[in-house]
Amino acid sequence: MSDSEPDEELLSLLRQSLGISGGTSSKAQDTEVLQGAQHVYHNSIDVALDTQGTKAAAAQIWSLMQAKSYNPKTWSEHSLHPKGKDEATVNFIFLMDLLNFCFWSDSSDPRQRFAVGYQGQRWTGYWSLVAAIHRALEEDIPITTPSFWTNGTECTDDLLRHVFRSATPELIPLLDERMACIREAGRILAEEFNGSVTYLIEQAKQSATALVNLLVINFPCFKDIATFENRPINFYKRAQIFVADLWACFEAQNYGYFHDIDAITMFADYRIPQMLHSLGCLRYSPPLESRIRNLKELESGGSWEVQLRGCSIWCVELIRKEILRHHPKAEINAILIDFFLYDTMKEREIEAVETIPHHRTRSIWY
Repeated sequence: MSDSEPDEELLSLLRQSLGISGGTSSKAQDTEVLQGAQHVYHNSIDVALDTQGTKAAAAQIWSLMQAKSYNPKTWSEHSLHPKGKDEATVNFIFLMDLLNFCFWSDSSDPRQRFAVGYQGQRWTGYWSLVAAIHRALEEDIPITTPSFWTNGTECTDDLLRHVFRSATPELIPLLDERMACIREAGRILAEEFNGSVTYLIEQAKQSATALVNLLVINFPCFKDIATFENRPINFYKRAQIFVADLWACFEAQNYGYFHDIDAITMFADYRIPQMLHSLGCLRYSPPLESRIRNLKELESGGSWEVQLRGCSIWCVELIRKEILRHHPKAEINAILIDFFLYDTMKEREIEAVETIPHHRTRSIWY
């Protein structure tokens, strides 16, 4: 072999290490999110899983999902989620999950919290982001176009502030960090993926784990990794939810087809731990519970926060297994359980029946 010829064996090993080896039968590299969560669970001292509570929650969740006919198509039933099945929708979802983090407010007055006015109502939380994207597109701002993100002449900081403007005095949290994520993603897409999100997806060869790994390896703002007990813990919340949203939106077809979709775990954020605690699945140490109930922030990457996130992932995995133990033919995965728990928690928030506040951490990871 001459120096100018590629070493195919070396290239093959490199592709495998990235989880992007060719052919639909190739086995993608694991994200190791679940293994990290199990490690956190086994070494956690401030967050514990209640075995009986988890089993009871599994039965309750499955029963409610059946009663509501909850399935992947439920995702598209929300008025703000995109309905198209094309590249424009892929771009919309990519931006949505690129910025899907940290919407909670410091204000005790709901009327003062960041909200987006759209279609005659105010949207808060995650939905404020989705509403802001729709609003910008209707104002003829190409906010979902990756090439626009790197156009310093047109996509200015002032314009981005306009896109994410609030209907209240409070600004969207971490605005500067969101703008940085947009510009970083635009640059990397242009340099590494022909400026195309669909091209990025195609490189994963229909593997969910490969796409997650591609995002984490190439985009620093998706590299959601903490350290716990001297071991790196992969969470990859936004990378995983991008795959999940594609799967749900495209109904497991086209850009939403992944042969290993069930390898995706629950998305470790601040809402699902809250719901799992309310269901009696999670128990907190007195110091941690006191801090959460008193609305005190937890350090991003700190031991308490990592325990909350890791134990939540492992808990949802146990719920999934418990459902399948009783219903072997059930079409259930961690994605659906996460979606259902999030929707249920938001309903409880609206009805003012929360039994414990969510934990508070400022970060771009969730």
